[in-house]
Amino acid sequence: MRIAVTGRHGQVARALGEIAGRHGHEVVLLGRPGLDLADPSTVLPAIRDAGAEAVINAAAYTAVDKAESEPDLAEAVNGAGAGAVAAAAAELGLPVLHVSTDYVFDGSKPEPYGEDDAVGPLGAYGRSKLAGERAVAAANPRHAILRTAWVYAPYGANFVRTMLRIAGNKPDVSVVADQHGCPTSALDIATTLLAVAARMAAEPENRDLTGVFHMAARGEAVWADVAEAVFAASRAKGGPSATVNRITTAEFPTQARRPANSRLDCSKLERVYGISLPEWHGPLERTVSRLLNDAARAG
Repeated sequence: MRIAVTGRHGQVARALGEIAGRHGHEVVLLGRPGLDLADPSTVLPAIRDAGAEAVINAAAYTAVDKAESEPDLAEAVNGAGAGAVAAAAAELGLPVLHVSTDYVFDGSKPEPYGEDDAVGPLGAYGRSKLAGERAVAAANPRHAILRTAWVYAPYGANFVRTMLRIAGNKPDVSVVADQHGCPTSALDIATTLLAVAARMAAEPENRDLTGVFHMAARGEAVWADVAEAVFAASRAKGGPSATVNRITTAEFPTQARRPANSRLDCSKLERVYGISLPEWHGPLERTVSRLLNDAARAG
């Protein structure tokens, strides 16, 4: 199956490019200048030329803090741009999968969030992603909006790579311990997206496959737990490690507010698609091992 993927350099797009062949699929990664979500006129021609059977929108403006000072750009890419991708897919008769985020919620719920829970973004990034969800749903009835959280990969900018870099230079690090979520590997996200795309393409009349789904690793953690798991995995492989000092969100102010609760209830994805992502420790340990091996090979 041939799948058009918006984005070339993001974690999920790169993961899709890495693993698609293992699952019998071909992906065409589309990005600037040929496809620019800030310029909707580029979207339809690029997707049409890809000759795909499904479209995955993995491109996004992801600079959460910077979005507070660039809300219009975030909205253009994550809102109108996502809608343009969905509209192009609809015009070509294709299903569209759209990757969204836990940031559409305000984090005040004490339990994991379900797909039907009330949304309430805390900042510009979350608002732009929510606008994208709504634009996608309005533009293409054959849509699957998949919200995920706390994404990391062996590449790109993410928490796991940041922790390893810090451990190489400092003996200790202060990490927030009052934000709860589900650390999720981009490679597991990519595997899920490929399976969902294949089902949607194969069953075009099955409306149960459409709508909003949550897609995150099993289990939960606070950021300090994730840091400690990174350092334990690294230490076991002879890599850098550091002591974690647990702090509150108030002690680590950022330009954008983060949800205190980013846990996602993923039972709908399992019920409809039969997909359950792995528990988070295993994928994290494999990512750390890969990063250490990559660093060793690089010298």
